[in-house]
Amino acid sequence: MKSGFRSSPTQNPQAEQVPSKTIKPAQEENETGLVKTERIDAEPMKVEPIKNQLDKKPDESSIEQVPLSTLENKSPPMKTLKSISDIRRYFHRNETPIYFISATNFNLLGISEWVRNFRYINYVNCFDSRHPMVRIPGEQPHREFAGIEDINNYMLQHKEVVDYVNYRGPGGKAVFLMFNEETEKLCKDIGLDVWFPSAALRQKMDNKIETVRIGNRAGVPSVPNVLSKVDDYDHFLDLTKDIGPDLVVQTAFGDSGKTTYFIANEEDWSKHAAEILGEEEVKIMKRINCRGSAIEACATKHGTIVGPLMTELVGFEELTPYKGGWCGNEIFADSFTPEIREKAKKYTRDFGESLREEGYRGYFELDFLIDLDNNELYLGELNPRVTGASSMTNHAAFAHADAPLFLFHLLEFSDVPFEINIEELNERWADPDNVDSWSQLVIKHVDQNIDYITEAPESGIWKLQKNNAVEYVRFDYHRRAVEDEEHGFYLRISGKGDYRYKGADLGILITRGRLMTDDFELNDRARAWIDGIVGQYKGVSLEEADNPATPPVSLKDDAFKIL
Repeated sequence: MKSGFRSSPTQNPQAEQVPSKTIKPAQEENETGLVKTERIDAEPMKVEPIKNQLDKKPDESSIEQVPLSTLENKSPPMKTLKSISDIRRYFHRNETPIYFISATNFNLLGISEWVRNFRYINYVNCFDSRHPMVRIPGEQPHREFAGIEDINNYMLQHKEVVDYVNYRGPGGKAVFLMFNEETEKLCKDIGLDVWFPSAALRQKMDNKIETVRIGNRAGVPSVPNVLSKVDDYDHFLDLTKDIGPDLVVQTAFGDSGKTTYFIANEEDWSKHAAEILGEEEVKIMKRINCRGSAIEACATKHGTIVGPLMTELVGFEELTPYKGGWCGNEIFADSFTPEIREKAKKYTRDFGESLREEGYRGYFELDFLIDLDNNELYLGELNPRVTGASSMTNHAAFAHADAPLFLFHLLEFSDVPFEINIEELNERWADPDNVDSWSQLVIKHVDQNIDYITEAPESGIWKLQKNNAVEYVRFDYHRRAVEDEEHGFYLRISGKGDYRYKGADLGILITRGRLMTDDFELNDRARAWIDGIVGQYKGVSLEEADNPATPPVSLKDDAFKIL
């Protein structure tokens, strides 16, 4: 289940501003001298209510007839790209329509400024229709969403989305945070290629049990563990006699914050027995005194490109109701010893090569656990996708000096020939001078109550006052607009007219500097930001709400992860 859903199509008229086939395209001359059609993003069109839109046939006479050839890439065959400047220029001139289709644009925030013709098609109207590259289709009836895949599949069948994709020309590509086989079929139906490994392969790689086995083959160690089906508590004790008694159990799939169980005795076992016994196989590992970290990478035909190692914020009760749940990241130069950074880079590179042997290529993320008692580095889990940390990776100093990591994912799937020195790039990106200090907080509704939001903070730049109150400064959709540690960029997920419930994502706060102490606890600045942002939300009980719309998800279950 997720938060931030628009609950009423009439709540914000601008939220329904999407392209229409009856808009005349502007014309511009591209680098090849050909006329290219492109929509004028600064002047969105207010569409009719969706009920009428579905029944109305477009007025073909109002569509400017542009020869199909002008929509195709007529550039001469691309030469082999041999430098970072070649790669940057290639994407600056990109003619292929590329779409990030997801609940929000958070994971790939800013990529549209590096890649020409890159657009976001999103369900949540985080920017109140003021982001020129984001398209929000108007609300129409749908069944309850059970995951991000449902949101994407709903949008791919939406008439406004289909019209928009057709309008922007053939040969479009789609990237996702989450997708399944139905998503792949829907993309094919409307002429989009999915620029990720297949859903079936991603599902296999996403299995936490399989991650351990891939790591073992790559020489990347996991915390001492047992992989097995569990029959009962006695069987559990027998399986874990060499690693117990303080244990952690993870199921093969699911958000680790909700499918991780801490078991030290039979009482703990009784709380989670049903979930564990229902699995074909679980990962049972020794509980260690550890610190979490995350690193993103991209497996390419020439090797694995590795980003910087980031700290993780995990399980803070001010941010998440889930013990062990991810709730943010920090990136700063001296967050880890040089030995840990070098080992993480090697492990990630080796793991990436094993992924390539499995047939997987492109973007992925690894969680590592650092044992604070012996300084050993262990593999935590694999996320074969962009993640909630991707915004940090793709905005780091090295990304501005060279190129965001995600551009190499697009390059890998573009089939454009390229030759770059991967080792040289990895060494440069590992240089502390190429890592500046940023933090992000993922703020969820941590209380048990359910209410209806009547006031919510806007996305944009906020300032933390000396009295720890927060003040809205201005609208913006650029993270780089944060000038100092007193300012932060807030990306709103849950807005006015949405529902708050346990685990609902309220939004993400990104700021310069650290938000944890050296002991990896929330610092005073972090707590002030959390209190200030959460305090901007106002709500009423469902009984007091004035004719609230039917929520798009069940409010009885915990929210599914959207970031």
